[in-house]
Amino acid sequence: MKPRSHASRYLIFYVGIFLIFLYSPALLLPIFSFNDATIIAFPLTGFTLKWFNEVFQSEVLIQSAVNSLIVALITSIAATILGVFAARASIRHDFRGKFGIMGIIMIPMFLPEIIVGVALLVMLLQLGFNLSLSTIILGHTLICMPFCTAILSTGFQGLDHSMEEASLDLGRNKFDTFRLIILPLIMPAIISSVLISFTISLDEFIIAFFLSGTETTLPVYIWGQLRFPTRIPIILALGTLMLLVSLTLLFAADYFRRLGIKKTGLQDKGGLF
Repeated sequence: MKPRSHASRYLIFYVGIFLIFLYSPALLLPIFSFNDATIIAFPLTGFTLKWFNEVFQSEVLIQSAVNSLIVALITSIAATILGVFAARASIRHDFRGKFGIMGIIMIPMFLPEIIVGVALLVMLLQLGFNLSLSTIILGHTLICMPFCTAILSTGFQGLDHSMEEASLDLGRNKFDTFRLIILPLIMPAIISSVLISFTISLDEFIIAFFLSGTETTLPVYIWGQLRFPTRIPIILALGTLMLLVSLTLLFAADYFRRLGIKKTGLQDKGGLF
């Protein structure tokens, strides 16, 4: 075996420090959410589950959670459908201005969300929209679509076009070919896209804060409760639950992404983790 070079050791050290810096705050959530005290500080005073019980006893919190689930579900479906169209067009067809159009579609991925949120707020108010869950869905669909397009482009890129041509030669129209041949092959990428966009929408705060109106989502509710020190342990318990849900969805999305790569025969060049 070749000895490790200094560069590889430095890289391992850097990655270790980066992971500690990134995940240490998240590890504190479950620690303090089980602590029997309203003051967030060491040493811990005891073990309790009462903060989790209070999470499920707050009607406002539950309604905010329901709003977040509704927004995330509709957003993930809408963004994935639009992503299918964009990815299919960019991979299968060549047309004038394709790179410029795809660049415009991917812009929300790189713009600061506060700029997107303010711009959407001004535009929607000028168009006469009332701020509600519908406006949040529009904003979340805009920011989720680039991620869906990127994921689905990988799925379309690995398709064997000869299968599509064979289906057309056998008398199937383009719609039946897409429904019976293409759609089953890219289904893992579609599921991965839905899960990723669902996670992004569920955790998103800035755009929801600007576009929520009187109907709040869960992140906006959490922001409002941080003003009250006695509510912080409950927020930590809620954050622990959201962390578990988000990690589960991300691992599931990466599983389906890898399944799609294996199904289409592309080489896996790295996943979400």
